[in-house]
Amino acid sequence: MDNRYIGVFDSGVGGLTSVPYIMRMLPDERIIFFGDTARTPYGSKAAGTIRQFTEQIGSFMVENDVKMMVAACNTISAVALDDLQRKYPHIPMIGTIRPTAKVVARDCRETDRIGIMATKATVRSESYLKRIREKNPGMKHLYQIACPAFVPLIEEGIIDHEIMDLTIRYYLDDFIEKHGIDTLVLACTHYPLISGNLKRLYPGVKLISSSEEAATALKIELERRDMLAGPGNDRENIFYASDLSDNFLNMIRLLLGDDVERLNIRFKNLDL
Repeated sequence: MDNRYIGVFDSGVGGLTSVPYIMRMLPDERIIFFGDTARTPYGSKAAGTIRQFTEQIGSFMVENDVKMMVAACNTISAVALDDLQRKYPHIPMIGTIRPTAKVVARDCRETDRIGIMATKATVRSESYLKRIREKNPGMKHLYQIACPAFVPLIEEGIIDHEIMDLTIRYYLDDFIEKHGIDTLVLACTHYPLISGNLKRLYPGVKLISSSEEAATALKIELERRDMLAGPGNDRENIFYASDLSDNFLNMIRLLLGDDVERLNIRFKNLDL
């Protein structure tokens, strides 16, 4: 039994999409979340900058004695998570790419035509292509597309709007038609926030969420290491942001709904 916090972090608000899954799967756990909302998005930044920012976040999590870190960000998982793990080998870490790639390789057929929609940095790393083919070399029909405009729009709360639908169609209409895509991997934790738009625009396409798979991997790893929190853990969940904006607070309320009051949540601004 280990009642310490789980540290969850992201380049902005996207990683919040993993939080409801974690809270449902692991109701006794408590979370310290950090969203780097002042410096988002990471996906178009240089790899060295992403590593620098991630190291700062990791140091903050270590100072708070978290028992495990969850990089709820595909860009960080692709570019900087291995470096962070080498710096803190005593702290278990979960990313988004390995567990999601494992699900794709296990659950999709080799004849499926899979589109991986991600940030520029994740696409450049080719991490999904490598991880999926490591697990299943027979997966031949894998196609990537960078969608850099999605994160800024989502961060501004422009989701249920014609602008978002037009942006989705700009990136995906030709991509889906050209490659015959039947499965889309939401390879950025911001993208589940537009899953409703995607289902409406492309009703025949299956969606796989990296946010959900990261939470599932966290549960498996805590159980494997015998690190689950005990029942009755009454500490609060703490949500930090480098810019504690209305968008950040509104996104938490959107994702957690009425649970915001019940889950004993505190908000803090943090300057790294």
